[in-house]
Amino acid sequence: MTPQKGAAFLLKIADGGSPPAYDTVAGLRTTQMTINGDTVVVTHKGSGGWRELLSGAGTRSVSVSASGIFLDSAAETRLRGAALAGTLEPCELSFEDGARMRGRFLVQRLDYAGDFNGERTYALALESSGAVVPS
Repeated sequence: MTPQKGAAFLLKIADGGSPPAYDTVAGLRTTQMTINGDTVVVTHKGSGGWRELLSGAGTRSVSVSASGIFLDSAAETRLRGAALAGTLEPCELSFEDGARMRGRFLVQRLDYAGDFNGERTYALALESSGAVVPS
């Protein structure tokens, strides 16, 4: 196995077309994805003192956080619009090895910051709604 480049971990948002094309959210310096899963415990007297979990049960979700330099790209504009409207948007996470995951996400947080003599930066947090699947 060879290490994969962090710069090749991309967040993309659908362009609204049918079928949708996905545009990279430009200017990202850091991107992180977390797959969350709640468990359903089904331990009983016959479990021999060991915890047992119900496979396939519980709630699963994907959380994405990213930060970077604001470039005013079309994809960033769509993300800002989705944040203001509170709408779910189709997004894609792509990786250096060619793997991709697609699902609908809500912009949970979008922060902007800037120094007087520096670039304008932003940070965002996305939460999945529904299935996030390999594509």
